[in-house]
Amino acid sequence: MTRTARLLTCLALAGISLCAAPAMAQEAGPFLDGLTGILSDAPAGSDDRAELSGRIIQLIGLFTILSVAPGLLVVMTSFTRFVIVFSILRSALGLNQTPPNMVISAMALFMTFFVMQPVLVAAWEDGLEPLLQNSIDEEQAVPRIGAPFKTFMFANTRPKDLGLFMDIAARSEGAPADVEVEIPATAEDAPWRALVPAFMISELRRAFTIGFLIYLPFVAIDLIIASILMSAGMMMLPPVLISLPFKVIFFVLIDGWYMLAGSLMESYLPPVGG
Repeated sequence: MTRTARLLTCLALAGISLCAAPAMAQEAGPFLDGLTGILSDAPAGSDDRAELSGRIIQLIGLFTILSVAPGLLVVMTSFTRFVIVFSILRSALGLNQTPPNMVISAMALFMTFFVMQPVLVAAWEDGLEPLLQNSIDEEQAVPRIGAPFKTFMFANTRPKDLGLFMDIAARSEGAPADVEVEIPATAEDAPWRALVPAFMISELRRAFTIGFLIYLPFVAIDLIIASILMSAGMMMLPPVLISLPFKVIFFVLIDGWYMLAGSLMESYLPPVGG
């Protein structure tokens, strides 16, 4: 798409938004007027006003959770490891846009759902479902919903990484620098502020380690092809142009997608299963 086409598209979207804004405001007017009337008619401290205020707060909280859901998906699940490994594999093969980013993200997303299914089921049964049935309140539901994710992250976090953030958190709270901070032994004892970033750097370390092991055979193929071309006197011919089909057929012959996807998911199965 050229710059002119992009500019015209942006102007069209802006015009549609400006035209639709009065209609949206007109439709929302009766609802806001009714809500204002209910709040003004209800006496201060009444049960109706308190219940309505609670519903409004729940609605705002729901919108907030939906807005940060993509970030939570990245930092508290196996999505990070999957998408990084697939991106490194694409670079190792020498394919810049194949598979495209949409395919890599979708594959990593559905593999994440597969691995995280026990965690999601536990969060639903222990916290979210009782909350929707009004069996428990929000204060009881939030720890129950977060407990399975906390257990999953704790099982896949290196103690060294967790100790780093625990030490920094203790120093920020005024603890002496020479005092050794005790690393939590269970997921319940690990604070969120230290567990989440520790889990992230642990996932990044494992993803780059797997990416390094993936790169080695393809680098060997590049070196072999470059040596053959050099010995044949074809120094002007790019080695990548010749090695690319060999790397692709090598990955296909060893059933690389099957091996890689299976290995990535199996690396999480023991912690998730308990």
